[in-house]
Amino acid sequence: MKLNKLTSTLIASTIAIASSAATADTLRMGVVVKIGGIPWFTAMEEGIKSEAEKRGIDAWMIGPTAADPALQVRAIEDLIAQRVDVIGVVPNDPTVLEPVLKKAQEQGIKVIVHESPDQNFADWNFELADAKIYGETYAKELAQCMDGEGKYAIYVGGLTVPLHMAWSTATIDYLEANYPEMEMVADVFGVAESVDDSMRTTNDLFSKHPDMKGIIGFGSQGPIGAARVVQRQGKKDQACVLGPFSASQGQRLVNNGNLKGGFIWNPMTAGEVFVRVAEMTVSGDSFEDGMIIEGLGPIKISNNNLYGDKLEPLDKENIPRLVKLGL
Repeated sequence: MKLNKLTSTLIASTIAIASSAATADTLRMGVVVKIGGIPWFTAMEEGIKSEAEKRGIDAWMIGPTAADPALQVRAIEDLIAQRVDVIGVVPNDPTVLEPVLKKAQEQGIKVIVHESPDQNFADWNFELADAKIYGETYAKELAQCMDGEGKYAIYVGGLTVPLHMAWSTATIDYLEANYPEMEMVADVFGVAESVDDSMRTTNDLFSKHPDMKGIIGFGSQGPIGAARVVQRQGKKDQACVLGPFSASQGQRLVNNGNLKGGFIWNPMTAGEVFVRVAEMTVSGDSFEDGMIIEGLGPIKISNNNLYGDKLEPLDKENIPRLVKLGL
């Protein structure tokens, strides 16, 4: 009887130790995005969770209540305190994040970022589209919609978001070089992560420039806010609104012509790629030009950047398919 009790105790102890070891070996990853509660990052969270479940990884997303880099710093500090293996970030201000990302790396935590090319103190940044090509694609669409002439404005998610600024710069440079009759009415506005801010800006611009013919919003809420103002003011035949947005959020505006469309990568795919790149980095896998990473395709490497090519058109034909995917 005593032997049986001892055997049972040993078996239970072994199971507990094995379970504890398995838990200790599970890769743990927290991803801090720009802001929570908007469709774009809700879709990204779904991608993170689904891919993590497939791979047996404990991964979760943190969405701050505002697009404030200070809130991101606080979230990253918390992840460092939790001793996670990987921290993922979609930065609002890469410079503000440098000290805390450096701290993470010094403690052996891998850092993966998205939408932040050449980020200091990051192991890798990944993009689903080349910034210059992306910006020029929008320039061509806007020029075609505006018949190559007239006033336009550009919104970005934030003036300190490097990728958004790279897109806007590529757009402006292309238009200035190829369409001298097109005029930018003001400097870039950092409002495109807020529908309300984008609406206020659009109302102000139409008050000052009632003949304005184009708006590009680089940030998922910018095109939505601008298009709502176009709808309210009855300017859909005058103004071309373009930009990346959640398909489900923008579908009605596209169908009624107030939002002309745009191009995106799938934020759900971006969430999945976060997990894949994180696991490869922790495992010590090498990244090489031309190698295929699911969700990115054949990659191009520049410094610590992994560039893919996975754009989706946001038009009447493709939006229903994207909506069915939960976007």
